[in-house]
Amino acid sequence: MAEVCWPDGVPQIMPADDRGEIQELYARYAWGLDLADEEQVIATFAEDAEFDHLWQGKANGHEAIRENLRSLWYDRQHWWYGRQHAMNHFIMDPHPEGARVRCFFQILQWNADYGTSFVFGIGTRDDRLVKRDGRWKFFRLHVNAWTAADQVPWKGERTMPQRPRHISPPADTRPFDEQTRDPW
Repeated sequence: MAEVCWPDGVPQIMPADDRGEIQELYARYAWGLDLADEEQVIATFAEDAEFDHLWQGKANGHEAIRENLRSLWYDRQHWWYGRQHAMNHFIMDPHPEGARVRCFFQILQWNADYGTSFVFGIGTRDDRLVKRDGRWKFFRLHVNAWTAADQVPWKGERTMPQRPRHISPPADTRPFDEQTRDPW
């Protein structure tokens, strides 16, 4: 099948070879990030890249990104040891300057103190990639961790009531045997 391109020559759909390389880039990023492999994760970024992370803010360039990562790994190591970032449902839009890549992410966490696993967080990513020396690299990495209802990029009409951030969901105060009773 012939590649369909926009008038400027950019493909309308990301070619399969590029898709494969971009997914490999995300995998190398996750392995480097989650195992504190500094050189592997830094190699996924362009020299002039921007890393926009919820907790640390923006870092520009390899050295600032390196310091940002060291802070993540070692200031709160109990948050990072045993962590896995999973990214999926990629939408890859080719552009003359590179690519826009959107995806969902989940952060799975193994807690070394308790030996338990849980979902630490979920959200979306909206990244910009560039091709440098024939390889895809992150140019702008943007993490949108869902910590409040207004951070979910919902496109439909929203009819559910808003709960203020400081209020916890109501506790189920029914006796345990009533909580587990099958309503049917």
